[in-house]
Amino acid sequence: MHIDGSDVHRVSNGLGRTTCGYFIEQDKRVVYSSTFAHDTACPPVPDASLGYVWPVGHFEIYSAKPDGSDLRQLTNNGRYNAETTASADGKRLIFTSTRDGDIDVYTMNSDGTDVKRITNRLGYDGGGVFSPDGTRIAWRAAYPRTASDTSEYKRLLALHLVRPAALELWVANADGSGAHEVTHLGGANWAPSFFRDGKRIIFASNYQDPHGGNFDLYRVNADGTGLAKITTSTEFDGFPMFSPDGRKLVWASSRHSKVPGEINLFIADWKD
Repeated sequence: MHIDGSDVHRVSNGLGRTTCGYFIEQDKRVVYSSTFAHDTACPPVPDASLGYVWPVGHFEIYSAKPDGSDLRQLTNNGRYNAETTASADGKRLIFTSTRDGDIDVYTMNSDGTDVKRITNRLGYDGGGVFSPDGTRIAWRAAYPRTASDTSEYKRLLALHLVRPAALELWVANADGSGAHEVTHLGGANWAPSFFRDGKRIIFASNYQDPHGGNFDLYRVNADGTGLAKITTSTEFDGFPMFSPDGRKLVWASSRHSKVPGEINLFIADWKD
């Protein structure tokens, strides 16, 4: 759609469950993940008795023109392949996959070639993004800390599930070297996106109420200093991302919602 919300049209084929849309190749194509090749029906909702969990079932990555034509399948391994974003030039993708048995971050060319595994530590690594110059990446991670944590993580993974209750942000060079933890806040810290200067990160967090659903937006320097709160709504705020020129911020929020669970997109001017 246009940034004023007009001209909304569907890119995917309407089958299965589809997620993680992102523009690539100078906005000439859209990349997304879908389950339709595995099953044209939506996958079942996870068992509520397991608590808050995310499904990491059979998703493959596709690209298409913005009108939905020229559909191309980029992955084909019968695993979870999703959470895809792209470098500023759209030539390199970063995504999350279970292709090697764990939930890790990978990169590949926009045509699906030259796949490289970036993370190797046991635990959930996902939601990766490139810095504007493409030299660094940021992502969210949840690593088991005890034998009990490890056992539970593996049990859920065998069910194609992950429990993302405790997430911290990490930064590394684009090849995965020099990895370091940026946040040590507790709660769920996720949806990182670099500022245009590549030195700061904006993200969503509920660390001030780790058991609640009131997420706000925060910024932090890539070295972990300078934490500052951006939004103060009593509702959900998440998925922040800057326009390429850094002048606009778009995010999702449940503020002003008319029914429970309603989330809309908001755009605001960004001024340092």
